[in-house]
Amino acid sequence: MNKGPRGLAWATAVVLIVAALAPVGVSGIVAAAVLAPPSLDELPELRPARGGFLSRVYDVHGQEIAVFRQFERRLPIEQGDIPEHLKEAVVAAEDQSFYSHSGIDPLAMLRALIADIKAGEIVEGGSTITQQYVKNAYVGAEQTVGRKLREAVLARRLERLEDKDEILFKYLNGIYLGQGAIGVGAASMTYFRKPVSDIDVSEAALLAGLIPAPSRYEPLGDPAVAEQRRVLVLDRMRDQGHLSDQEHEEAVGRKVWLAETGEPPRPSTVVHTPRDPVSRYPYFVDYVRRYLEDQYGERLHAGGLKIHTTLDPRIQDIARATVAGALEGTQPPLEMALASVDPRTGFLAALVGGRDFRAPGGQVNLALGRCPTPPPELEGAIDVPAACWDPEVVYANGGGTGRQPGSSWKPFVLAAALESGIPDTRVYSAPSAYRVPGCTGELGCVVRNYEGSAGGRVNLRRATQRSYNTVYAQLIQDVGVPQVGDMARRLGITSAWVANPEVHGISYALGVQEVSPLEMASAYGVFANRGRRQAPTPVMWVEGLDGEILEDNRNRPAEPVLDARVAFTVTDILQGVIAGGTGTAADIGRPAAGKTGTAQEWRDAWFVGYTPTLSTAVWMGNRERPTSLFNVKGVGRVTGGSIPAETWKAFMTAALEGVPPGRLP
Repeated sequence: MNKGPRGLAWATAVVLIVAALAPVGVSGIVAAAVLAPPSLDELPELRPARGGFLSRVYDVHGQEIAVFRQFERRLPIEQGDIPEHLKEAVVAAEDQSFYSHSGIDPLAMLRALIADIKAGEIVEGGSTITQQYVKNAYVGAEQTVGRKLREAVLARRLERLEDKDEILFKYLNGIYLGQGAIGVGAASMTYFRKPVSDIDVSEAALLAGLIPAPSRYEPLGDPAVAEQRRVLVLDRMRDQGHLSDQEHEEAVGRKVWLAETGEPPRPSTVVHTPRDPVSRYPYFVDYVRRYLEDQYGERLHAGGLKIHTTLDPRIQDIARATVAGALEGTQPPLEMALASVDPRTGFLAALVGGRDFRAPGGQVNLALGRCPTPPPELEGAIDVPAACWDPEVVYANGGGTGRQPGSSWKPFVLAAALESGIPDTRVYSAPSAYRVPGCTGELGCVVRNYEGSAGGRVNLRRATQRSYNTVYAQLIQDVGVPQVGDMARRLGITSAWVANPEVHGISYALGVQEVSPLEMASAYGVFANRGRRQAPTPVMWVEGLDGEILEDNRNRPAEPVLDARVAFTVTDILQGVIAGGTGTAADIGRPAAGKTGTAQEWRDAWFVGYTPTLSTAVWMGNRERPTSLFNVKGVGRVTGGSIPAETWKAFMTAALEGVPPGRLP
């Protein structure tokens, strides 16, 4: 992307808009040049209402597998239906000077101008509520100077023709608020199952917090982030005098609670799951919806899309049956998730996010993770920012937190070491316990191998195959924690971030970063694809209502992110993990590479591995919170080399049936 000219154009636009606020002559010239209106007392025709068509989803054979009916969810309301505290919440969150400006806020525009010039691109819009309504109702969201000027002039004109409350009502009745809900009336029924007139202050704050990015902030996708947004809005309402300290404290205490998890233990802001038909492939379709919402936002909800996915029903059915078989005889909250991608294309081959999408809590998609939020006190101390913090990166929150990958993280450390010039023949001591130099106390200062094993002096190849923690604790000191975080990010771990030295230290080598099965499968796919990355996608191509191709991933080029020689060496070492290391239970009788992973105290168990055509991650753990996996199906302590490796083998063997064995590099 060429950011410089774009940023300059935006800066120029803002300067012109601000200038239009001063001399009347300048305002008239800009309006005449951009709009050429027949009368300054007229508005253009409203854009067609969104949500008039269904969007249809197809598998790789062109068979319809889902219809996104939620894309047309609307509920007409009257102006008197909107409670005062909802108006106050939205104004506090979006446009604090709404009742005093004339459609445009010059100070907000100047702040946005400064931010955009620093970034070299549009990062802040400086738009008022009036401008946002004009964008939705009249001019569209195209990022051009002409559109921004037209929006500004129409916003001023609208303020002359209609009063503030009418503008605010129209805005609230037409904004998109996630889960297919257009307008606060539909959103209230969708999330709270009550009329908007009945919502309380806390619920109003939650809705107001969704407005900037509904697909990222909606509570069903990420309750923790929605909770942060809710409290932020409540804080602003208090600071602007809409809430007393007591009212604020009471509302803050009503934390977000998902209804499907049961009755809340205290007064809460209870959020319900939308009542929509469930597809035969619910977790895959759920990911398609989340992916498209993050990619297209409001445009998606115009409907009429034809979404051609990467879903092969045969492979998806194998994945679902394999996970069901692995969980047979067990009970919730024990769960398993599986994600498999084609490393050559990034196409999602299979995705299972839990044991039962229809069960209480099942619509949290455990195959997807969550974008972490760094503690505010670390601002300025972050060495490697998470890729998902970039609004340009497509990131579909699944509602889960992601889980610690344990030793399945070690290949990223290994790749960083090889890239830095450390050969796989370098020898380290592998004692059963290793004290971190300079660390004081006991907690976190000693790294131990699994069940106290020791290996004497071993090279990196052997240390990886036997998964010696004490060797990798030494290796990351030679490589550097930020270098490992950067490697993980480059390979496709979009949630990976590093802040030194307060947060991330030696333990970063041992898989303390929470990740998702989809991220892990995608990242390992880079090794299989000779160092070239294809971002994971469930979509082959998308057609708009008029036949326009909105997205086409069928012939996209791979991005080189790792030297091919490094990828070859990692693959060669990981083949040894299956041939004679901790992953022998994953042997599928054809060339394959992989790594086991077991989190501290056996709380999460992983196997991630690949062939030339499939890269698959299997995770096993408990849904609500990480707890030790003891005595599961006859396994005393579940490790990555036990049930997850066996599950990986069962899936890969069936999925690759009829596919000629390929040679790994």
